Amino acid sequence: MSTTPTAGAETTPTPATTPTPSAVPTGASGPAGGVSERTLELVETGPAGPGTRPDEVVVALSPAFGTFFHRTIVDVPLATVLRETLAGIEEQGAAARVVRFFGGSDLARIAHAGAKLSGSGVSIGILSRGTTMIHQRDLPRLSNLELFPQAPLLDAEAFRAIGRNAAGYAQGHSPEPVPVRNDFMARPRYQAKAAVLHLKETEFVEPGRAAVELDVRIS
Repeated sequence: MSTTPTAGAETTPTPATTPTPSAVPTGASGPAGGVSERTLELVETGPAGPGTRPDEVVVALSPAFGTFFHRTIVDVPLATVLRETLAGIEEQGAAARVVRFFGGSDLARIAHAGAKLSGSGVSIGILSRGTTMIHQRDLPRLSNLELFPQAPLLDAEAFRAIGRNAAGYAQGHSPEPVPVRNDFMARPRYQAKAAVLHLKETEFVEPGRAAVELDVRIS
């Protein structure tokens, strides 16, 4: 188990404004060559309450995941991101529940809130651009079990491995951390785009709105 500080990995959210779905940031949606298409539908089923299953992993999504945004910062479809994450949890025999948070666009805040709702106390927080974190209820908000700050380096295989590890933590195991790829050029190459995507996601923040549970439909 590691507790890597998140300081510097995420941008401090800015105050929310009314969503403006007509303003599409470059590269945030649209087809990507060579990537198979899946359709993702996230249907709100009601307020998200505390879970009861001791092996539950809450997958905590950011405000615009799968609604305004449909791809990560490197055009991995969010349908693939969620499908692989859930498949990884299922492979380990754990239970998954998907929740959307509206109260902020900061990854640590979303992941920690998800952990508090999880029956096991373990969650996976995912931002629309792909930045991901495994969190645990008993940890300080700015700590985590595993952090994947370089979204441009996360592919379908990585998200599946993240799901498996989160399930392992939920079951009381101490899995080896998911190998993290490093590319020193990824940050300068995508920094400007990441900032734009973060600002756009923040526009969908709705302070005071409670988290909702989602029915996930992928076809």
